[in-house]
Amino acid sequence: MLVGLGVTLSSCGGSQAAALGHTACVDVSASLREYAISTRAHSAESARHERARALEELRRALPPAALAGSAGGPWEALTATLSESSRVPEADLVEALTAQCAATLAP
Repeated sequence: MLVGLGVTLSSCGGSQAAALGHTACVDVSASLREYAISTRAHSAESARHERARALEELRRALPPAALAGSAGGPWEALTATLSESSRVPEADLVEALTAQCAATLAP
């Protein structure tokens, strides 16, 4: 009986982790859109503003990604990449973030 309960609990955790990971990737996607806008900005001030908005979205993704990552699996890599956002420019994270969220956000 306990074995069945453990399987049930772990499957609930997996679906919760997937939901949290999806939430994080929605925020990542918003950040990547804002970042792309910043690269086409017509002024330095506008570019700074859009990059700040992109970073805000990226930081918003960290808590749900960390919760999803605590369950193990693919979300650990996303959590690690997001945690680098305080030290690494978003331009250097775009490729990894895009790849890590691609399957989750695919139509």
